[in-house]
Amino acid sequence: MPGAPLRRAPRARPTRAFHSKNNLDFARGSVVRAIGLYMSFESLGLSEDILRAVADLGYTSPTPIQQQAIPAVLGGGDLLAGAQTGTGKTAGFTLPILQQLSHRPRPSGSKRVVRALVLTPTRELAAQVEESVTQYGKYLKLNSMTVFGGVSMVPQVKQLSRGVDILVATPGRLLDHMQQKTIDLSHVEILVLDEADRMLDMGFIRDIKKVLAVLPAHRQNLLFSATFSDEIKQLADGLLKSPALIEVARRNTTAETVAQKIHPVDRDRKRELLEHLITRSNWFQVLVFTRTKHGANRLAEQLTKGGIPALAIHGNKSQGARTRALAEFKSGTLQVLVATDIAARGIDIDQLPHVVNFDLPEVAEDYVHRIGRTGRAGANGEAVSLVCVDEHQLLAQIEKLIKRTIEREVIDGFVPDPHAVAQPIRKAPQGQGRGQGGGRNAPPSRAPRESREPRQGGAQQGRGRNGGGNGAGSVAGGRGEGGGKGGGNGSGTGGAQTRGQPPRRSEGARTSAPRPHGTPAAQPQREGREGRGGNDRAERGGRDARSANAPRRDGVGGALLMGKAKRG
Repeated sequence: MPGAPLRRAPRARPTRAFHSKNNLDFARGSVVRAIGLYMSFESLGLSEDILRAVADLGYTSPTPIQQQAIPAVLGGGDLLAGAQTGTGKTAGFTLPILQQLSHRPRPSGSKRVVRALVLTPTRELAAQVEESVTQYGKYLKLNSMTVFGGVSMVPQVKQLSRGVDILVATPGRLLDHMQQKTIDLSHVEILVLDEADRMLDMGFIRDIKKVLAVLPAHRQNLLFSATFSDEIKQLADGLLKSPALIEVARRNTTAETVAQKIHPVDRDRKRELLEHLITRSNWFQVLVFTRTKHGANRLAEQLTKGGIPALAIHGNKSQGARTRALAEFKSGTLQVLVATDIAARGIDIDQLPHVVNFDLPEVAEDYVHRIGRTGRAGANGEAVSLVCVDEHQLLAQIEKLIKRTIEREVIDGFVPDPHAVAQPIRKAPQGQGRGQGGGRNAPPSRAPRESREPRQGGAQQGRGRNGGGNGAGSVAGGRGEGGGKGGGNGSGTGGAQTRGQPPRRSEGARTSAPRPHGTPAAQPQREGREGRGGNDRAERGGRDARSANAPRRDGVGGALLMGKAKRG
């Protein structure tokens, strides 16, 4: 029943032969102390087809999270797992899900139905998870797909109509399909909430509850989170039934395989120092973090002009541009990828050698997450932070969190000015900052979901004020821009909200024109989403789109969105 005590999952409960060989008792609910015990994927009871796919990828032994999660999931019970990115958690749930679905008969009927649903906070992470499903399941007669925003719904609808076994989705686009009745979730057997803490931080709790409401009551639930906050515990209490509990790595720990270093430098010489480090040491596959989207664009352009191929990814980039940049970076053809924290959520590269904090994050925990993208699976990695006098307080917060002093190294020719005076750090614009609403009736903290591509609609304009933030939107063919005070700016899509109408979740004009069966209606639009709060929401479209020459009308909207929002 919900709220039942957690039972700690056994480290593994693979096969009787394994039990006998090692003289271990894997009674249900027991804690197995198997530190240092060698374990192979074969010992976990996975099928030959899955083992062959794992071997094709070069993996020989499971990580700690995989050793514990795979047997727990195969046991059929609910699971609450605490694991950071880079621990192998994706395989920890994809492998046993593939095993279960491949050995269970499909529901009666000629068409495939969604039997496993994986929800992720960002598009990049969704693509990463689905890629893992495809790789591990390549010898199985199962198919999978992703649905996320920023791209047209039409190809997704066509693929869904052909049937799918495993669906990986972001909550926002999944709700779009649910509203358009282009998806059937009535046969879901396994639900996974991946990086659940991030989904809550980004304000997805209402969307998640809407999805849960249409799922079958009898199903297996798997919840993965980097932290066990009060909000996560509350979600787990209502979702999980007598779950097994796995904790692998605390969020405020950094991998021993990551060499961390601080390079003190003047604020206006950071780019010059970064170019020096890259060229002097001949670095390739360098992931650079900036605090803002504008800063990411500017740095990528400057590096490219200096002869270092670089691209930027962030929420304002189209999905196609982000996908191409990630593909080039993963293949090694792109030397430097500059990213904001949110956009980097889906970057999962084995043996990524270099991570650079061009700007220190405003939140200390994000430092741990950033550098966790290198030094994975036992490989060595290097995390370098370029720190100016303005960031000394942020650095102190990071070192307090990780309980260690990071080595400082001043590079010859880049000695910082000892008389430099710290200046206030400019809060991240375009939704990257932690906005604070000043309105008397400010809405609850809620940060944006994944950014969306513009869709067709009437040319409209709107302005609004809510929660202490100003929002201004102008739409031509369905594209809008929102600007907000009190914490950040955001871009958005949608038309104008007529005065007196309550804000709606989806933007975009709606018409009553008939549509062929099985095709989506006018697609709902959402505001551009990026970052940790401070987004102003562009106003929503009226029920009927007006022509491009229609007169402007004012509307109510522009609600200031606040809160937190992140492995792209």
